[in-house]
Amino acid sequence: MSAASILPASTVIIGLEVHVQLKTNTKLFCSCTTEFRPDDPNSQTCPVCLGLPGTLPVMNQQAFQLAITTALALNCSIAHETRWDRKQYYYPDLPKAYQISQYDQPFSSSGWLEIAADDPQLPPRRIRITRAHLEEDAGKNLHDESGRGGDSRVDLNRTGTPLLEIVSEPDLRTAAEARRYLESLRSLLLFLGVSDCNMQEGSLRCDANVNLHVPLTDGTTAATPIVELKNMNSFRNVELAIEHEVRRQQQQWLKTGQRKGDVPKQTRGWDAEKGLTFSQREKEESSDYRYFPDPDLEPVFVSAEQIESLRAKLPETPSARRQRWCTALGLSEYDADVILDQGPELSAWFEAVQQQCGDGKTAANWVTQDILRDLKATGLTLAEFPITAEILGALLKCVVAERITTKSARDIYAELRTRTGEADSAPTVEDIEQMIRERRLEIVRDTGALDAAIAAAMAAKADAVRDFRGGKQNALGPLIGLIMKQVAGADPKQVRERLISAINSGE
Repeated sequence: MSAASILPASTVIIGLEVHVQLKTNTKLFCSCTTEFRPDDPNSQTCPVCLGLPGTLPVMNQQAFQLAITTALALNCSIAHETRWDRKQYYYPDLPKAYQISQYDQPFSSSGWLEIAADDPQLPPRRIRITRAHLEEDAGKNLHDESGRGGDSRVDLNRTGTPLLEIVSEPDLRTAAEARRYLESLRSLLLFLGVSDCNMQEGSLRCDANVNLHVPLTDGTTAATPIVELKNMNSFRNVELAIEHEVRRQQQQWLKTGQRKGDVPKQTRGWDAEKGLTFSQREKEESSDYRYFPDPDLEPVFVSAEQIESLRAKLPETPSARRQRWCTALGLSEYDADVILDQGPELSAWFEAVQQQCGDGKTAANWVTQDILRDLKATGLTLAEFPITAEILGALLKCVVAERITTKSARDIYAELRTRTGEADSAPTVEDIEQMIRERRLEIVRDTGALDAAIAAAMAAKADAVRDFRGGKQNALGPLIGLIMKQVAGADPKQVRERLISAINSGE
């Protein structure tokens, strides 16, 4: 049963909390490495991140700069003074029994991120960002889920890893919007170079707050209790979890007529195998964490000059690049998104190809079709792929200049991509010119030679000429094939046009 068929008048309210691991070599308040080592638990800890008595934290300046860079790209206001707070709670994976975070004085606030609307005919939706603040990560609890009552273990390698928490306002209205928001945010983070956004390694994690606003017969609106969803390890699972939770809350409302306050807020986990959410605990309020200023850390002051210096270094955002490609290069939004979704490396590679060949559409067609297909088929990275941006750009330049046909270009490409990346056999730009010359692939401009070949073919295959005049379009095939054999490098399109003209003129 779809959500719309249950409570068509209800409004879905969604807010997201995204935790991003910043790309630093060391942790937020100590010098332990942030390297991902799942097979070597508890090997990246020290007295500081374990919170042993007598230790003092020291802030990682690079993490703070990466955080400000991200907040600026999210159109946030940057505070000139920010302070650190202790968030108190006890979990086995939190050795200090508190987390260093930011509460009432975060370093940024009041930003926004634009996403495409569900209806492509509508303008983009602007999703407000409440705040982005820095905090340290906790460790990881590892549970035996075999059902045999095994042990639970704690790996503290992640403890103290720098996290940027990006909190949205509850502006999202559908699960699909939530997914697009995450996809747009991930793309931005990758282009900024602030995180690798690897969800499998925990570099990008998301919690979703979901509830419904239900109109009542007296003209007022009731809200279902807010549910925080956790354990979602992919954007697709975020979308599925929200869709399920919306249906669950709608069905619960119909069953109980439940109004806000009847049951407490709660945290629910997502079971991807069963496709449902399950209750974990009541949702905490901020007062439950007993925030207070961290006495071991000084406030951080940021000058206007420092902020503007970081703003000046911001790279072109994916949305700005998409608009430029579509406006200046003539790409479709679909092709632009296909390239951008692959990340900054392929985007830069495409830019190099189109600059050399001089035609954005031609470059996009080859990158989105041939290159992506062959990268997937071979499992190679762009750095390992034998066709470099320089080689593809040079090949496509020959097509754009109408020196060779697209078919000839594909034949050259197919041979070059089979060569290894070894120095003695790696393909080069010079190979393209050699193959064009030796195989006589350059498009023939001598119409006299072409007309002579057409006349000879028509004489040799008079039956085919007669069949074409009788309405059989496929009779041209044998004629065109014969002409192409006689005139190497002839343009099939030109051959077809001149052949038809010759046949019609002889009627």
